[in-house]
Amino acid sequence: MELSGNNKLKNIIVVGDRLLIKPVSHSSKTKSGLYLPPGYKEKEDVQSGYVIKAGPGYPIPLPGDDVDEPWKKTDEKIKYIPLQAKEGDLAIFLQKGAVEIMYEGEKYFIVPQHSVLLLERDEALFE
Repeated sequence: MELSGNNKLKNIIVVGDRLLIKPVSHSSKTKSGLYLPPGYKEKEDVQSGYVIKAGPGYPIPLPGDDVDEPWKKTDEKIKYIPLQAKEGDLAIFLQKGAVEIMYEGEKYFIVPQHSVLLLERDEALFE
């Protein structure tokens, strides 16, 4: 499976706490053996897919006390609290919080991290 190396997705930038997820076909069991609950196929409110890209996370506000001091440099980079999800994770998420998009003829979901219920990670992908 191609992740962020996919050329047609190279110009996509995911912002904030959102994830770009490619949905997978419904099955009662994932590849690693995780069984999905009965009625999973019938319930359209739960969806699964692979995380293709992840946003930087939740921005941390900069302290406001040095803004009025012109001699200090203001080129500080914004800091983020990173997301739990990583590219390549299988995510089970609430479809209600997701936005479905079509890009280059393929279906994707833009999902905020708070809509993700469960992540399944294959650590071999990160070695």
